[in-house]
Order: sequence, then structure tokens, then C-alpha cells
Amino acid sequence: MPLTLLVIVLSVVAWLWLRNQPASQRKPAILKLALIAAIGVVILLAVTGRLHILFAALAFLYPLLRRVIPSLFTGQLAGAGRGGAEAQTGNQSRVAGDILEMTLDHDSGTMSGKVLKGPMAGRALADLSESEFLELLQYCRRHDEDSARLLETYLDRRFGDSWRADDEGGNGGGEPGGNGHSGSSGGPLTESEALDILGLEPGASREEIIRAHRRMMQKVHPDHGGSNYLAARINEAKERLLS
Repeated sequence: MPLTLLVIVLSVVAWLWLRNQPASQRKPAILKLALIAAIGVVILLAVTGRLHILFAALAFLYPLLRRVIPSLFTGQLAGAGRGGAEAQTGNQSRVAGDILEMTLDHDSGTMSGKVLKGPMAGRALADLSESEFLELLQYCRRHDEDSARLLETYLDRRFGDSWRADDEGGNGGGEPGGNGHSGSSGGPLTESEALDILGLEPGASREEIIRAHRRMMQKVHPDHGGSNYLAARINEAKERLLS
């Protein structure tokens, strides 16, 4: 009974910890939990004198493990080897203001970001508290409209509309940015910025540009719960590269 209770408590703690992880970090977190659980089982079996059960299970599963484990490792290594190229060919896109830089994962639609400038420079958005988010938002609104829109978009995707109830400097819950403009206030995009937004390498073909644009719009289009601001930036990046 005490052991069962301990397992239940640890499971609840692990679930709460996993739920609080950023979406982009959940897969590594699950692997860590699985590894910890496996070590715990081995220790428990050793202490209770039942380690032979583990050896019997491994002997039974050995033919399957011999095929599965190498493929897992080679898959991870292949993914690591391709990581740099894939990040440049559409898996991730970066949109930056003067204060914030945001990264959008094309596969999951997850946004992550970091503060580039100001009192919270160097911090990841995933580490900020609610009060710090609102403080950073007010700072962005005073100093950089693009960064304010990026942060509002991030907050909408992460928290829905709930954060707006505490936003004293908001505009009544309208579209992030609040001034009716959907483009950037920082001037025309450079080619490098447009490539970063679409996650492409220099020299990308017309077909690659159109494909990256379509994939991103499926993730951030306002009709799909996305942002007018990000959609406008993506359209602007496409037009810049095709012009």
C-alpha cells in the first residue's frame, strides 16, 4: 500500500511538471521521465530481490530491442545531422523586432522567444511570470511596436484571451498592435529578414518560397486562430523574395 501511494504521488508530480514544460521541450522531458522511471524500477527490483524478473523480461524482448534500439539511435543521429539544413528549409522561422525575437516551429505551430534588449535581455519568454509578461509588454509598447505585436501574438497563442483582463495598457481586446495596421512599422524587409521569416536559405527557388509561405500561413492565418500581424509579415516576406 505505501509503495502504491508513493507511485501515485510521483506520477502526479511528474504529470504536473510535464504539463508546465513548454511544448517544444515536452519530448525531451518525456524521455527524461522515462529514463528516471526505468532506473527507479531497476533499483526497486534490486532492493526487493526480484532483479531476475528484469533479466527474464530483457531476454524475452531481446530480439525486438535489437531491431528497435539501433533504429532509434540512427534516427536521432540522422535528425541531428540534418538539423541545421532543415531549420533553414522550413522547419522553423524567425521574426524579430528590436526587443524580441520569436521562433515558430512549422511542424507543431509552437512559438518560443527571447528578449534581446531591455531590463529582461537574455531571458526566454517561457521563463517569465505573468507579471513579468505584462511589464515586458508595456516596455515594448513604449519602445518598439513590432516587438509589442510579437509579444501579444505569443501571449494569445499561449494563454488565449485570459491575459488581457490584467492588461491595463491594452486596447480592449482587439487585434494585437491595436492601431489597425497589419504590417511592420520598421520599414521594408531586407532579403535576409524575409528568408528568416520563411525559414529559407539564400537562393531558394520560387517553388520553395511559395511552399514555405503556404505552410506557414496554415499555422498562423487569423482564420485558424493566428495573428494578423504574423500573417502580414509572412506575406511581406513572400512578396520581397518573389519581387
